[in-house]
Amino acid sequence: MHSSQPIIIATRGSALALAQANAVFAQCRAAFPRLTFELKIMKTTGDKLQTASLAQVGGSLPKGLFTKELEVALLKHRADLAVHSLKDLPTDLPAGLTLGAVGQRADVRDVLIYRDADFLRAAEAEKDAADWSPGQSERRGFRPKLAVKDLPAGAVVATSSTRRKAQLLTLNPTLKVPDIRGNVVTRMQKLAEQPELDATILAMAGMKRLNFSVTPEGRLEGDAVPDGLLATILDTDVMLPCVGQGAVGIEVRAEDERIAAICERLNHFNTRQCVTAERAFLAAMGGGCQSPVAALAEVVGTHLEMRALSYTHGPVRRAQAKRPLKEAVELGQDLAAELKG
Repeated sequence: MHSSQPIIIATRGSALALAQANAVFAQCRAAFPRLTFELKIMKTTGDKLQTASLAQVGGSLPKGLFTKELEVALLKHRADLAVHSLKDLPTDLPAGLTLGAVGQRADVRDVLIYRDADFLRAAEAEKDAADWSPGQSERRGFRPKLAVKDLPAGAVVATSSTRRKAQLLTLNPTLKVPDIRGNVVTRMQKLAEQPELDATILAMAGMKRLNFSVTPEGRLEGDAVPDGLLATILDTDVMLPCVGQGAVGIEVRAEDERIAAICERLNHFNTRQCVTAERAFLAAMGGGCQSPVAALAEVVGTHLEMRALSYTHGPVRRAQAKRPLKEAVELGQDLAAELKG
């Protein structure tokens, strides 16, 4: 492939979005060294609604909160590829656009983040230090490797995900689960500083892409991590992830053969089949990215095995099934039919 016309990769400007877009940019440069690629940073509706709740009753927030502006750029040929966290990409795309590629999936698990009781005790003992701030003594801390079920009655776990809220309350009905907004670092800072919060939940994939890690002892590490935070990685049998979690999706124009050839080199087949099943499930459930449903498909040999749950009609309903790898859409639809039946 030869062309002097640069290929424009559109992305949001958050740290996580840029980390994902830069990874795609590097893949493109490596696979097509004779082509010119450029990143184009755009602000989306979701970025502008920092004070709004993503879980507003009545669903009054716009669809495609974090994708619409990027999609307009594609349709108007101001961009050629748009890089998304796949969990943010609606299942029904605008006419003329398609999911061109899906990158290899990262860790799908969620992480419970909370304050370290030992760190707070040490800070209390040093409260005459210059960096002491009012209200620090009101903050509650916990021991390492805390489980959701072991949080005390009335503990506050902040999250704006209806899926996470529902599963948290199934694990521990005494919890309070208010909304929280902001990027990964902002949420960590809020937890570290605000005594009314006891914990929050973040996606492990996003944390890893931002170079945060959880030590075997349960300590949260990374350059921008506030002091005194611990983390418990939640296995998928405790907290089932949302559709597409951990995967990066690349949206393109449907009839652009030149860009389709690039996408062939970016696509990870097994991940693509897994998220195809999950997105088929979500579409059949009639929900969007803020619906109280969860699903995870995994490749096992020549088959896809998938688990799903839904709180759409009240108490949790669970289902699981498997199908041959090529029957991803049918697998998702099967599970949706079972949960809706």
